[in-house]
Amino acid sequence: MPGEDVREAARIVTGTLETLPFLPELPARGPGADMTGRTAGLLAELYAHLQPSGWRIADRPGRDTRRARAWLREDLDAIEEFTQGYEGALKVSAVGPWSLAAALERRNGEAMLGDSGARRDLAASLAEGLAAHLAEVRRRLPGVRPVLQLDEPSLPAVLSGRVPTASGYRAHRAVDPAVAEEALRGLIAAAGDTPVVVHCCAAEVPFGLLRGAGATGISFDAGLLTERDDEAVGEAAEGGTALFAGVVPGRGAEAEELSDPAGTVGGVRSLWRRLGLSPGLLAELVTPTPACGLAGASPGYARAALVHCARAARSLADNPE
Repeated sequence: MPGEDVREAARIVTGTLETLPFLPELPARGPGADMTGRTAGLLAELYAHLQPSGWRIADRPGRDTRRARAWLREDLDAIEEFTQGYEGALKVSAVGPWSLAAALERRNGEAMLGDSGARRDLAASLAEGLAAHLAEVRRRLPGVRPVLQLDEPSLPAVLSGRVPTASGYRAHRAVDPAVAEEALRGLIAAAGDTPVVVHCCAAEVPFGLLRGAGATGISFDAGLLTERDDEAVGEAAEGGTALFAGVVPGRGAEAEELSDPAGTVGGVRSLWRRLGLSPGLLAELVTPTPACGLAGASPGYARAALVHCARAARSLADNPE
């Protein structure tokens, strides 16, 4: 979400979304409130500090780690305030193991992605940290059922060997899909009975790999799908995987641009018909969402986008065909 006022963001989120509100992230507040820094602050027995080139692993917790944890406590305070009496699902987000490995640097300045041992240590630390985070959410919000979203925008690049090294002159070796799936499976298993949605707002989303890893749902930018993705999307739907279709732009010039909820999900309906799937399953399996984060939008547009997603969801339910 845009801005620096987490209480206002929490008020908007909980007041707009009746069935799946979320714990807001406000990266405009500065380092540690961004997605990478926030997740680095969740790690168990691993610490990171900010360098000019990005987040780098450190020997001990420092100012940047303390700041990231303080931001998260403030976020939890706000969402706790605005969910009094609420009973239902609440989405919390963290960067997934592969995008985190691509973003976090080792002490030599190279990404953790390039060292298999470092990747394993990072995945184990993230699993432990997320388990503690989910337990804290449950403790603070006893009526809430957490849903964990793992943000994996870099996963297609990881799988295809397109993550650049520190020099920029070459790229890290592609990760075998079986290895990538195994790491995600371990992290999803560590979440226990918490449903896990994997969000990938890049092209070439590996639907089959994510389903094999045990993801309950897959979130994607619907505007980046091509006909090559049809079969994978169809298999996911037939397998009961929840599909979070990013159909609303993450930013726009005017909130008034969002005036046709039925038109917004027209492409989803067309895809459903093309795949020959039951219209009755459309609203059950598909949730309209922003294509990616709303941090770059104006506050007015961000709120309008959430309202529009809720209206688009009702349009799917009222008229699946």
